[in-house]
Amino acid sequence: MELENIVANTVYLKAREGELSVTKGKSKKWKEILSFPHISQCADIRNKINQDFNYIFDQQPLGRHLFIEFCNTKEQYQRSIGFLNVVQEYEITPEEKRHVKAEEIVEKFLRPDSENYVTHVNGNQISEIKDIMGQKKSCKALFDDCVKLVREYLSKEPFNDFLESMYFKRFMQWKWLESQPVTKNTFRMYRVLGKGGFGEVCACQVRATGKMYACKKLEKKRIKKRKGEAMALNEKLILQKINSRFVVSLAYAFETKDALCLVLTIMNGGDLKFHIHNMGNPGFPEERAVFYAAEITCGLNDLHKERIVYRDLKPENILLDDNGHVRISDLGLAVEIPEGESIRGRVGTVGYMAPEVVKNERYTYSPDWWGLGCIIYEMIEGKAPFRARKEKVKRDEVDRRVKEDQELYTSKFSDDCRSICTDLLQKSPSNRLGCGDEGGEEVKSHPFFRNINFKRLEAGMVDPPFVPDPRAVYCKDVLDIEQFSTVKGVNLDASDDSFYSKFNTGSVSIPWQNEMIETECYKELNLFGPNGEPTPDLIEGLPPQPPQRSFFDKLFRRRRVKIQFNTCKII
Repeated sequence: MELENIVANTVYLKAREGELSVTKGKSKKWKEILSFPHISQCADIRNKINQDFNYIFDQQPLGRHLFIEFCNTKEQYQRSIGFLNVVQEYEITPEEKRHVKAEEIVEKFLRPDSENYVTHVNGNQISEIKDIMGQKKSCKALFDDCVKLVREYLSKEPFNDFLESMYFKRFMQWKWLESQPVTKNTFRMYRVLGKGGFGEVCACQVRATGKMYACKKLEKKRIKKRKGEAMALNEKLILQKINSRFVVSLAYAFETKDALCLVLTIMNGGDLKFHIHNMGNPGFPEERAVFYAAEITCGLNDLHKERIVYRDLKPENILLDDNGHVRISDLGLAVEIPEGESIRGRVGTVGYMAPEVVKNERYTYSPDWWGLGCIIYEMIEGKAPFRARKEKVKRDEVDRRVKEDQELYTSKFSDDCRSICTDLLQKSPSNRLGCGDEGGEEVKSHPFFRNINFKRLEAGMVDPPFVPDPRAVYCKDVLDIEQFSTVKGVNLDASDDSFYSKFNTGSVSIPWQNEMIETECYKELNLFGPNGEPTPDLIEGLPPQPPQRSFFDKLFRRRRVKIQFNTCKII
């Protein structure tokens, strides 16, 4: 049986190695799978695309790339793009180097005698920038007003020109590919990584690109038996809505005969619970805990901006990727809060639920900040604040401790660490850090995070303090993952199809487009004709070219023709 686990791990690790190579993980037929349709086939796509500048430039990674490519063909547009790019670099520059970077931007783009002068800004704004810089200040928002004007300029004539260009036609071709049906044949499946509430989670790989994901399979009969349709659909819709570096992303949703499948960001580094309790002495050094807490704070912030409360924050639900960054996973209990309202619901995990949840009171985002306090405490102390690991205690007693007891602090806690835990673990939400008007920004400004540059962290430019071993598999052996029992007495019928159709929606736009960029499919396929002319597939009056036949197609076609000719002679 040990052999079965070794084989499963070996195949899985080989697939992960293939993902790191531009060509190894891809199917031999990947270019055929991702071949562009003739533009005449994209008429319906044009009517469906939101042709708004902010949507295409900010929310469509391929749209942004193609618009920038288009702007680089015209000098006056290229200057504006160059300015936006350097300001973006300025915003993530370390504070001590920011003043020098600001001077470079002013010198290159905001001096009227410069060949790169951006003409769409006005003198008043430049004077304000120079006044601030004269005081040796360099705030992150220094160029915000200029950026606003440059974006406004780009959204008019340049963007209208883009909509009439071959670059927008190419964007329609990409959107057509994005809209193609997704089935189990889109992927290669690998070993089981774990078990969820409705089924197993396994590793998978997109055949066309070689990109690795985690496939969460929700068994149809199990969902129906437990009346979990609303919960499953809610998780899918919330995952689809969130686009955050700190929350697992949904890339595809499809169905098989027996299961509904969510294809998610794969996190190969294991969960925080595993690392806290199974990698030496329980707990982490404070530097490592600060880093993870900062990334979790960013993830909660991104959820709260979309009016989503997570409600199940605990170490098991925080996963590490290959590089050591963390993401919030398992959004099964997350819920969207209507504008201006609060909700009630006694959901979560015993020992991590906030007092207001335990007491079934109304709340908004306060349970998430309590959960962050529990995680920071456990990362430092090596155990949860209100329940020791593997402690046998009744649920009522744990709930009483959460509502009444004060957590204890040992010498492992620095002053800043004790302070943030105390502030986050306030029994009353009105006194809790993060529950004021500033929300997550209030948490970020706590001295515990004094060494974190959140702008750089949010750009993925801060190196994690721990990097998982790429040769290790941070999950249970395949035979140790408990098998689900067979669901009996449940029949699937036509009445379930409405639910399945809402679930089975194929590719999710932003992750799919990012996949095309990250795996270099965009770079290899996004080619135009010589001298910047359109390729035949982009010329509307030109009929679509028939697909090229392979050598074997031609060989067998000759044989068929020969056989037919000989048959005619005999007749």
